[in-house]
Amino acid sequence: MKRRFAMAGTLLALVLGLGTLPAAATPSGTSPASTPTALAAPDISLTAVRAHLDELSAAAARNGGNRRSTGQGYRDSVAYVKGKLQAAGYTVTEQPCTSGCTSGAGPNLIAEWPQGDASAVYMFGAHLDGVSAGPGMNDNGSGSAALLENALTLARENPDLRNRVRFAWWTDEEQGLNGSDFYVRTLSSAERSRIKAYYNFDMVASLNGGYFVNHITSAAAAPMKAYWDSLGLQPEENTEGAGRSDDYSFERYGIPTSGYAMGASARKTSAQAAKWGGTSGAAYDPCYHRSCDTLSNINTTGLDRAADGIAYTVWQQAVDTGGGGTCDPAGVVGNGGFESGTAPWTGTTAVIAAHSGRTAHGGTRFAWLGGNGSTSTESVGQTVTVPAGCTRASLDFWLWIETAESGSRAYDTFSVRVNGSTLATWSNVHAGGGWTQRSADLSAYAGQTVTVTFTATEDHSLQTGFLLDDVSLSGA
Repeated sequence: MKRRFAMAGTLLALVLGLGTLPAAATPSGTSPASTPTALAAPDISLTAVRAHLDELSAAAARNGGNRRSTGQGYRDSVAYVKGKLQAAGYTVTEQPCTSGCTSGAGPNLIAEWPQGDASAVYMFGAHLDGVSAGPGMNDNGSGSAALLENALTLARENPDLRNRVRFAWWTDEEQGLNGSDFYVRTLSSAERSRIKAYYNFDMVASLNGGYFVNHITSAAAAPMKAYWDSLGLQPEENTEGAGRSDDYSFERYGIPTSGYAMGASARKTSAQAAKWGGTSGAAYDPCYHRSCDTLSNINTTGLDRAADGIAYTVWQQAVDTGGGGTCDPAGVVGNGGFESGTAPWTGTTAVIAAHSGRTAHGGTRFAWLGGNGSTSTESVGQTVTVPAGCTRASLDFWLWIETAESGSRAYDTFSVRVNGSTLATWSNVHAGGGWTQRSADLSAYAGQTVTVTFTATEDHSLQTGFLLDDVSLSGA
């Protein structure tokens, strides 16, 4: 993970890849190796993941003790990962970073499994470079090794795929997310639109770590959260990692993202220590960006759970499980948490911001419609395609209504519209209770591309504010 840099624009509340705590910190009643049979996906070999880490450590040892993007330690790491992927049958590309990267930085490495719908790509990535201070085994050998073994397992299992799977190992992340930025920036708009979600894994073996999921309430995060929920881990939003790893490069272009992380230099709270074990008041990773980030700085329990959660997500998002696999709502709503600027939302986009005085449902930003206390109409909307195979499709969102009105008469309203037709309406009468999840039924629009709009209308006096966050599509 890179250090926090001052960036133009709003930092996103993104989540990094998350892992597990040391064996001593394993929640009671939970076996690190257990995978519920209900969550059918391969068990990723921890032994194999650790073998990849051994190779990355050796690459650093041969080359001055680090794997910085400009050094031979990084290039040896690329060669190792590339060789494994090519032998497994992947289409592998070394992509030189020709603009925006540190002078002399090595290439990105992109690997695609040549099956599944090429117009629906699910992408999984980790940065392969480290800092000059040490070999970078947790940051980010852990994410790179877990991702590599997932790619090799997919090749060995060779299941029928309904969607395309693409893996990436990024260069020059530690110098400012430069490799992933170059990759996304140089894609055409059509190529970007094919990426339905990007998943990032950065520091998934922190010794004193926690369980963090990027954009934990988003549709993209659903399978990642579901896997850790199945183990009783009670994951949290990765606030420390917001804007600090390669998922930010994708979020800037409105591509849905999620991922796992276990934490860097931030300190574990007493509540987190009570829930997950470990030491409260101490950094999640005591060797973050230090020479001691060696093979001794790896939490194998966390690494194992992160690797298995990646596999579960790959299977959920891309593998044809025999049930048709045609209802795949993840990523249908772009930038549903409003964390990635305003695109692809249109309308009164000035209402999208990190508003002071109110707390977002997730992340830092949300849409605040109304609240003017005068005659006004404000709206935000976007075009979505409801998957054809969804017999049930629900537009889910979180709504907070606050008002100065009183009584049981609806003076100010908030409506959900599809192609101009109103599906559901709330008003000042429904105020109170803070963030409440609401939904509107889109089942009738399965297989159609429609425009979904949220509209707030106020009368001439007494304000009603409608706060909107974490919009997603769920289906069955």
